[in-house]
Amino acid sequence: MSLSSDEDDPFEEQRERAENPMRRLFTVYGGDNAFQFVVGVVASIVARVLDLFPPVILGLAIDAIFRDTKSFAGGFPLVPEAWIAPYVPADKTGQFFFAVGLIGVGFFGGAAFHWVRNWGWNSFAQEIQHDVRTDTYDKMQRLNMDFFADKQTGEMMSILSNDVNRLERFLNDGMNSFFRLSVMVVAIAAILVSYNWQLALVALLPVPVIALFTWQFIKIIQPKYGDVRSSVGQMNSRLENNLGGIQVIKTSNTETFESDRVDDASMDYFDANWGAINTRIKFFPALRIIAGIGFAATFLVGGLWVLTGEGPGPFTGTLEIGEFATFILLTQQFVWPMAQFGQIINMYQRARASSARIFGLMDEPSRIVEEPDADDLVVSEGRVEYDDVTFGYDESETIVEDVSFTVEGGETLALVGPTGAGKSTVLKLLLRMYDVDEGAITVDGQDLRDVTIPSLRQAVGYVSQETFMFYGTVEENIAYGTFDASEEEIVEAAKAAEAHDFIRNLPDGYDTEIGERGVKLSGGQRQRLSIARAILKDPEILVLDEATSDVDTETEMLIQRSLDRLTEDRTTFAIAHRLSTIKDADQIIVLEDGRIVERGSHDDLLSEDGLYAHLWGVQAGEIDELPEEFIERASRRQARTEAESDD
Repeated sequence: MSLSSDEDDPFEEQRERAENPMRRLFTVYGGDNAFQFVVGVVASIVARVLDLFPPVILGLAIDAIFRDTKSFAGGFPLVPEAWIAPYVPADKTGQFFFAVGLIGVGFFGGAAFHWVRNWGWNSFAQEIQHDVRTDTYDKMQRLNMDFFADKQTGEMMSILSNDVNRLERFLNDGMNSFFRLSVMVVAIAAILVSYNWQLALVALLPVPVIALFTWQFIKIIQPKYGDVRSSVGQMNSRLENNLGGIQVIKTSNTETFESDRVDDASMDYFDANWGAINTRIKFFPALRIIAGIGFAATFLVGGLWVLTGEGPGPFTGTLEIGEFATFILLTQQFVWPMAQFGQIINMYQRARASSARIFGLMDEPSRIVEEPDADDLVVSEGRVEYDDVTFGYDESETIVEDVSFTVEGGETLALVGPTGAGKSTVLKLLLRMYDVDEGAITVDGQDLRDVTIPSLRQAVGYVSQETFMFYGTVEENIAYGTFDASEEEIVEAAKAAEAHDFIRNLPDGYDTEIGERGVKLSGGQRQRLSIARAILKDPEILVLDEATSDVDTETEMLIQRSLDRLTEDRTTFAIAHRLSTIKDADQIIVLEDGRIVERGSHDDLLSEDGLYAHLWGVQAGEIDELPEEFIERASRRQARTEAESDD
């Protein structure tokens, strides 16, 4: 097995396939949360308009109240005097307190609408984050097994966690800031133009420069963020693999080796992230410089205008002190939002890279397609037939070829053969983990491709040597998949699986927490819980995939007793390396290189002195009596298996 990590983005193909991911995000998920979106937008507008009250009222008070150079009612920008005049007191003192009241409205009203704004955007972002994460997970768990064979857990966790969280941050902070700053820029620009359009041109001069600068930033930063997302997935995969294999690392004394590999993965992330950071930290100061030049130019021109009483150079007209003060205050508020637009673009690019990976995954085609008019599988006798079945994981290699056999209801068929012969693949086709390329598989005459997948998998119980236990209690793990089972039914299933006695000796019995992946239990105990799970499910067809290969002889005896009860009166398929466990099967099929090379009962196959007899001889310790041809073929198979693992 190769220990080097993939340097490419494992989701590059999916990411490149996603078209207009951000538009799709709003189209698919925005409609259900339109109310929160509208609340956020409206509250942003009102809040920012109220935020502009203090500087506008201050400038107006200077000119209308303190210097008496203009009318108070007629000095409001963008508002007709007739709308304001009825409410403005006639005396200066009354106007002063009226101005104080308006400033209070600006501060307190702004605070209230900022709260509403934050509620709207946070609610909008959280709802979409939840929907996107659950939809992505739902799609992910329904993909074919060959998809998971090419991906690592950490890489997929990166999408479900990091990428979805980046969307939430943009939808909350990014969208919030975008509308807030947009209102600020438009409103301030309108006010400045209404006061003095000539000076407003000076203040707005940096806008096109900032826009061009930001456009160049987008072109440079977008591929860098794609690299960052890729490196995060690879680093998560390395950490997840190492934490999952911590026992192997310790027993192999490879802590230093693994620390170096984590260091390499972390450095790849560091390099990718620093490349993006280096671009970003140059961009924002440059924006501030451009915006600062605009502010300085506004202060220079406006200051000279006020000092001399006339416009400098080509500028004409007058500029009041209060108007100049408002200009300076608003220009400062205008400059900073313009610089912050770069941060919004930065957040957008991160979100776009994440959404491309998310929707690329959602669009991943499935080789297993359920027909729209598919019927539920109805198992009457349990007769299973494979008719010239051929299958390969890809077009370049065939794993199973021309496999045909029939198992009558209640019979047991055993599949044996060397490692890599295709035994597990044959039975995974029965569960429709994959679809056959040629031929057909039927249950009581019903083609598996014509029935619903849930009904098929409900009818088939699967017990593997790789027993997976979920974090939780013993009872929860036995009842997994049969969630409505009563406590009495769970106990009876455990007794049938020879598990009840050891469960009673656990600290909390059936309520004992077994840890992640059942780490607190032995392999044999986990295997018996898996069998109890299958017994509780009570399937019509049973698949046993080397269910006793990794346990000791005593535990195998206990498990075999429970399996004998489980297989009674059921159509059963069994894979076993220990041939003694399947010698009583009704039919034994021997596979080699994906083809059936022998079939019959145990005694019949021994008398043929073929591959099965040689495998039996190996387990009986009769190695010296094996033909040289069998040993050479076993050596070639082992070498081929190791080469495929290294790939």
